[in-house]
Amino acid sequence: MFAWLEKNPFFFTIAFVVVFSIAGLIQIIPDFRKSSQPLEGLRPLTVLETAGRQVYMKEGCYNCHSQLIRDFKSEVMRYGMYSLSGEYAYDRPFLWGSKRTGPDLHRVGDSRSSDWHANHMYDPTSVVQGSIMPKYAHLYTKEIDFETAYAEALTQKKVFNVPYDVEGLKTSVKLGSITEAWEQFVKEAGNVVEDMKNEPTARIFNSGNGKITEIVALIAYMNSLGSSRIVK
Repeated sequence: MFAWLEKNPFFFTIAFVVVFSIAGLIQIIPDFRKSSQPLEGLRPLTVLETAGRQVYMKEGCYNCHSQLIRDFKSEVMRYGMYSLSGEYAYDRPFLWGSKRTGPDLHRVGDSRSSDWHANHMYDPTSVVQGSIMPKYAHLYTKEIDFETAYAEALTQKKVFNVPYDVEGLKTSVKLGSITEAWEQFVKEAGNVVEDMKNEPTARIFNSGNGKITEIVALIAYMNSLGSSRIVK
């Protein structure tokens, strides 16, 4: 049979398309099930967390870290509960990653504190002996781009129907006007900075000038990775 197909390119192509289509359907059809829809209780990212995600992408963190825990005992024991497709419903683009120079980060918010992240990003070897991760001290002085983050969240709301400002929905995150969003942005940043102890950004933020740097937003995003985004 195979020898005959090899001698008949037209039928070989037809056979290939049929087999390829069946394999594709097997992979795609499960994604239309309820389990692949947004998890019940999944909330969108806040504007501060969205800003942190933009920093995460800008710095290329996904080149060394994945956000996809596979359903293997070894991975679950090391990183936590395996990833579910519905958890990525509001992620655009996906940041699954394709290489692990460093550990997977999909549950890092469940195991690390803001203070740990602050020390780790400023000097990785201070908390992880032998770490080869570079220092990200520049994130402590560069101010975060609030307006771009707000525009991103607003786009998610209007174009992709991400549930911002939906009354009575426990998964909703308040976006509101740009003024309201800024007030919430500052409040959330203050909560992160409060947990950063004596790091440089904490000193700057608490000095009264209200400067919110990229490290604050990045840590807010890292803290959101895990069960904290699932509203009980």
